[in-house]
Amino acid sequence: MIRLLALLALGVSTLAAPALAQDAGLAGRWRTSAENGLVAIERCGETYCGRLKDAAPLRADPDQRDVRNRKAELRTRRLKDLTVLANFSGGPRSWSGGPLYDPETGQGASTGTLTLLDDDTLAVKGCIAPLLCRTQTWKRVR
Repeated sequence: MIRLLALLALGVSTLAAPALAQDAGLAGRWRTSAENGLVAIERCGETYCGRLKDAAPLRADPDQRDVRNRKAELRTRRLKDLTVLANFSGGPRSWSGGPLYDPETGQGASTGTLTLLDDDTLAVKGCIAPLLCRTQTWKRVR
């Protein structure tokens, strides 16, 4: 009986391992290519989202506001913990979703893709139209 339970436990852990590895692929802390920013990507319900945790302007002023936003009514919101990626699903190496937001420029993109180039490199692509896209390369922070 103990052997059967041990085998069952081993089987369950073996089946769960790929799901955990898939989650670990995208989830984590990523250093952006702009403003030496740091974005934490995590599960938000059934999808992934990313929140701004650090950047050069935040180090100078932790109460920094979204002053470059094109929408005047959003310029008073705090940059710290601001959602910059939302509603990404897919995997295990590529996710699609949106919207995305770049607080450095104040521009947003309605759709985008996140692609793991390797375990520590993430291509973040945001598109405002099918042929109008911009890509940044982010590095994982260990």
